[in-house]
Amino acid sequence: MKWHRYHIICFLFISFSVSSQSGINSFLKRSDSLNKQRRNTVVITEASLATITLVSLDQLWYSDYPRSSFKTINDSNEWLQMDKLGHVFSSYQLGRLGANTLNWAGVSQKDQLLYGGTLGLGFLTAVEIFDGFSQEWGFSWSDMAANAAGTGLYIGQELLWEEQRILLKYSFHRTRFAQKRPDILGNGLAEEFLKDYNGQTYWLSANVNSFLKTGSIPNWLNLALGYGAEGMLTGDANDPLFPDQNRTRQFYLSLDVDLTRIRTNSNVLKTIFSVFNVIKIPFPALEFNNRGRVKWHYIYF
Repeated sequence: MKWHRYHIICFLFISFSVSSQSGINSFLKRSDSLNKQRRNTVVITEASLATITLVSLDQLWYSDYPRSSFKTINDSNEWLQMDKLGHVFSSYQLGRLGANTLNWAGVSQKDQLLYGGTLGLGFLTAVEIFDGFSQEWGFSWSDMAANAAGTGLYIGQELLWEEQRILLKYSFHRTRFAQKRPDILGNGLAEEFLKDYNGQTYWLSANVNSFLKTGSIPNWLNLALGYGAEGMLTGDANDPLFPDQNRTRQFYLSLDVDLTRIRTNSNVLKTIFSVFNVIKIPFPALEFNNRGRVKWHYIYF
């Protein structure tokens, strides 16, 4: 079960964007032209964080498992693809962070996408190579495809529209399944938030006005399509140790808020909104599942 490591990495990098850009309002304002001092600070800081994270993973995580010669695995059918969506999410969010920090430094759009938008793909590829030399896991081509999809979602929209009309977001609610396998799905809220696939939902959140070009709808209102799954106690549906898993795919229709489209003159608030825009705002939701059932949620997390 590799994905929760990537989740941790993603949220650590996003948290960094708050601490590194917290300060006076003028400091947070985007530079109108290339600010070499800011650019160098961003590059050195992100490179240092990436190096420290990779070294820490190698010493604190991979060292607990036997090494092996490089190998690949096919895990595309595990966890009803929830782990793959986790890779898409991490790659997208890290790319968004990389581009936004370079934008803050006044770097050209081309270089923002080339060196910032690919941050997630580059970093997660390094982690995937670590997996390839671990006896416990292996290099997964489906993970790499998911990483590339996340990067493509960010860069593609910037090239097509010069804005993110469709956001990739995350939400979570606690489930009963973690209590049955706390070693795998998490013991307590903090672990379950990262490990329990049954409570995770990934959303494509599309801004309505960006497509309809109407002034009658608030500019921050989004329409969100979500995917989740439950009934999973193990990655393999045919695991003989857990023969009675009632694995169910879930699809959601809901509303959302694009926090970055809320008008404010405060650069501090703009930064905070940008950071927390990774989380889907709780709203009522309509659920459809692959068993033909429809369910209404008055409020869905």
